[in-house]
Amino acid sequence: MRSYLEHLIVSPGCSWSRLNRRLEDEIPFEWHHHPEFELTLTLNSRGQRFVGDHVGRYDDGDLVLIGPNLPHTWASREKVREGEPHTALVFWFSREWIEQLTTETAELRPIHRLIDRAASGLAFDRSIGLSLAADFEAIFSRAPAQSLFGLLDLLLRIAELEAQPLSATAPAQAEAGRERIDRVLQHLHQSYQEPLRMEDLAEIAALSVSGLHRLFRKHTQSNISDYLIGLRIGEACSRLSATRQPIQHIAAEVGYASLANFNRQFRRLRGMSPRAYRASFQR
Repeated sequence: MRSYLEHLIVSPGCSWSRLNRRLEDEIPFEWHHHPEFELTLTLNSRGQRFVGDHVGRYDDGDLVLIGPNLPHTWASREKVREGEPHTALVFWFSREWIEQLTTETAELRPIHRLIDRAASGLAFDRSIGLSLAADFEAIFSRAPAQSLFGLLDLLLRIAELEAQPLSATAPAQAEAGRERIDRVLQHLHQSYQEPLRMEDLAEIAALSVSGLHRLFRKHTQSNISDYLIGLRIGEACSRLSATRQPIQHIAAEVGYASLANFNRQFRRLRGMSPRAYRASFQR
């Protein structure tokens, strides 16, 4: 699994970032977060979308706005049209930048209200994503100033639309202790399948165990044990939907020595057994 904290690069002459990602084989499971907002349109792809504690299916035209520091990834299952790549058109922008643009400009205030709603992630109807696909594509061929106007136009067009909230929780936006908690989160995401001691995590954060628990809850609205279970079950979901690996092997590889414990925690988080979850992707 890749490093949890993703550092984005802004091109010279630009105040935000963009990526036209085209993959022939698959969109891989890459669980990560970053301090920027992310607007992503996924085309010619079907699979699973993971945002915070949300796990759901996505399809061609998946349009999502994700708030800062909210963990997320997509994991493809199949293409819609063979012969064409999985496509992800992605725009990133900082809270400070978008607030500076929208707070003092009356015409852009709908965008300000939109980003206030996006902390836990928003998914728009896929018909909206499909209807905006050409406009997303066009931004990548424009000069920086014109591409900025294109981004603002897209945000304005979706600002007042209904959208499905995704994650039940959203990261705290306070920055105090962010570097410490990022070190802990990076370790959890790289070593979630291994036995973990609270004392080791506290040492990584340079805190006492009690101080770590307080800081972790402040930034994730979760305790460490539940967060770790979510990571393990999320990875298991990806493998169950995308591979034919035996369930017992998946349980062991995501950190469960006991298959019974894995089944129990999986059912608690997903409302069904691992076998039933896999079957839902084979219909």
